Amino acid sequence: MKSEHAKLQFITHYTEKYSYVDSARIALEGGCRWIQLRMKDADASTLEETALIVQKMCKDYGATFIIDDHVSLVKKIKADGVHLGKNDMPIAEARRLLGDSFIIGGTVNSLDDVRTTLQSAIPDYFGCGPFRFTSTKKNLAPILGHEGYRSILKGMKEGGIHIPLVAIGGIHKEDIPSLLESGVHGIALSSSILRAENPVEEMKEIIEILNTNRQ
Repeated sequence: MKSEHAKLQFITHYTEKYSYVDSARIALEGGCRWIQLRMKDADASTLEETALIVQKMCKDYGATFIIDDHVSLVKKIKADGVHLGKNDMPIAEARRLLGDSFIIGGTVNSLDDVRTTLQSAIPDYFGCGPFRFTSTKKNLAPILGHEGYRSILKGMKEGGIHIPLVAIGGIHKEDIPSLLESGVHGIALSSSILRAENPVEEMKEIIEILNTNRQ
């Protein structure tokens, strides 16, 4: 059974102050119930070791656990799903390997990306961005802003496409109400949480904002 697509996703991040595991723990303690483990430069053994730790934490908190990119690891440890970037394994191939019981998310940056993706496969959700500049991501795609999301969502609605769209990339707490107003299904956060003076309290505040601005 697939988890309901969360209004708030947290993507793990490494800083001088926090490890990947620390960042996941902070998000979970703050109330986030969807964690994506993203470790682009990690070797296979470190990634698996970290994934098993974060997976256990997610189970303890009743949270959905997604791994970025590594389909074989998702299958091996039975994570809840995988998020695939535009240069990762094609969604259709991942679906063939994983079957229908795993969550598969895909990255898009435009309405054309959405349409192209759907020609070969149907993901469970789209991660769409960036909203603004972010140093977390290399090779950043064109920045969308509010108008970019409105345009994409309008095109999806007109095309009868009802896949949840999650906004990502440089989003701050103050941006959330207007982003939800634009029609996005949810928000993905990373470094903005970890930069806060009290990251756990920051996460709690963001969840309160999301609950107040439920669509």
